[in-house]
Amino acid sequence: MEGVLFGIIGGYFLGSVNPAYLIGLFKGEDIRNTGSHNAGASNALIVYGKKAGAFCAIFDILKAYFIIKLVGFLWEDASLAKVCAASSCIMGHMFPIFMRFRGGKGLACTGGTILAYSAKLFCILFLFSLLLVLVTDYICFVPASVAVYAPVLYGLFTKDYIGQIIFTAVGLIMLSKHFKNFRRIAAGTEAHFSFLWNREGEIDRVQKKEG
Repeated sequence: MEGVLFGIIGGYFLGSVNPAYLIGLFKGEDIRNTGSHNAGASNALIVYGKKAGAFCAIFDILKAYFIIKLVGFLWEDASLAKVCAASSCIMGHMFPIFMRFRGGKGLACTGGTILAYSAKLFCILFLFSLLLVLVTDYICFVPASVAVYAPVLYGLFTKDYIGQIIFTAVGLIMLSKHFKNFRRIAAGTEAHFSFLWNREGEIDRVQKKEG
């Protein structure tokens, strides 16, 4: 029980530390008011550039990885505690108390969770996600797909169905945070991944659709 409580509390508050938001504050603005209006690595990439985006992604991956490994180090046979730590870290990132519960969308933290359980699986899924982005030209399909297959893979590999239920609940919440992206895709106003090298063209395209 101590491990579970530590995982829940520690995971949530560590997850609430949001580098994209902090970079925005350093620059005198709230990142949630610009770009895709999301306090996460993908929006940091859009608004502040590749280095900032990479830093935020790595930071968010490592905070989930760290709390899971820490719980596993402190408590033997702590499968439930690690699930609670991972889930709380993802939830803390999405609904941080320090940001009035308006955070990111949980992709990088979920990636850190996968990495903590299997580096090999993380690499395979990273390559799959990269391929998905290149084929669809939309980043949002990656977190949406991760929210679905991560709980399934966890259940298949661990046979821990209580943990799978917890991860499924978190995945559904992650999925719900992307409904706006799906509506923008349908309306043609969601920015393509090619925004990174065709910034002016994408801005012009989106503005024409919105107009």
